[in-house]
Amino acid sequence: MEKISIIVPCFNEEKALPLFYEELSKNLKKFPKEVDFEILLINDGSKDNTLNIIKDLKNKYSNIEFISFSRNFGKEAAIFAGLENASGNYVTLMDADLQDPPSLLLQMYNSVKNENYDAVGTRRVNRKGEPIIRSFFSKTFYKLINKITSFDMVDGARDFVFMKRNVVDAIISLKEYNRYSKGLFSFVGFNVKWIEYENIKRVAGDTKWSFWKLTQYALEAITAFSTAPLIFSSIIGLIFCIISFLLIIAIIFKTLILGDPTSGWPSLACIIFMVSGVQLFSLGIIGQYLSKTYLEVKKRPIYIIKEKSINN
Repeated sequence: MEKISIIVPCFNEEKALPLFYEELSKNLKKFPKEVDFEILLINDGSKDNTLNIIKDLKNKYSNIEFISFSRNFGKEAAIFAGLENASGNYVTLMDADLQDPPSLLLQMYNSVKNENYDAVGTRRVNRKGEPIIRSFFSKTFYKLINKITSFDMVDGARDFVFMKRNVVDAIISLKEYNRYSKGLFSFVGFNVKWIEYENIKRVAGDTKWSFWKLTQYALEAITAFSTAPLIFSSIIGLIFCIISFLLIIAIIFKTLILGDPTSGWPSLACIIFMVSGVQLFSLGIIGQYLSKTYLEVKKRPIYIIKEKSINN
């Protein structure tokens, strides 16, 4: 028997979960009979009735297991917990809001099993339904991060990935506290096939990703996979040193050779403010990397389990 573990992070998904399981069940019936399934629901400290719905589903269906965190640790922690506790020889990640269509699962399974791929990822070919400014910044982020990292991250990539066990084991071996799953999937490599589909709106509930949270997530990705911002701040510092040196020479020449007295405190004040801003900006970049190092060296757990249904 082959076994597929389906990991579903859940945070305040009481409206979406019943609809998700209904749609998922329809598509799992299309698989060959020799394929077994484990649906692993990760309750990420939900404040609504999500955990009770998960327990109801667990009581009704034998293929459902769950893990419930002691508080909200974030989607990345939920993904990592799912990967660590999944027992299948194939593993896939899905969102509970049906933005990851279960109808693609059979195609993803066949590609991994029959086409010599280690993993199959999915990407949206458009961002229909999203605010224009959010789409613009998302595209800009992917262009930027692909220029400053040594590997490619696919624009529009989802966390909806179907993997062999060796890929899962490689990702689990990366124990870093500050996690960005899309980057980790790209970092470990392997032979990956990409399936494209049009953007799908949430089936129920509201998105948990505000513009500010997405900005923080983008900064997390940049600092986790590139030191380019540190190099950038160093280059800015060098440029300003050169400009300052040239300006000193120009002032000396004007004063001693041309007899032009030095004056203009407003321009001097503007220069001081600008240089101070650049210094604070550079210190902020260094502070970001220092804070990530601080969190890593403390070796705190990525997540804490309050209760679970699986024994491993």
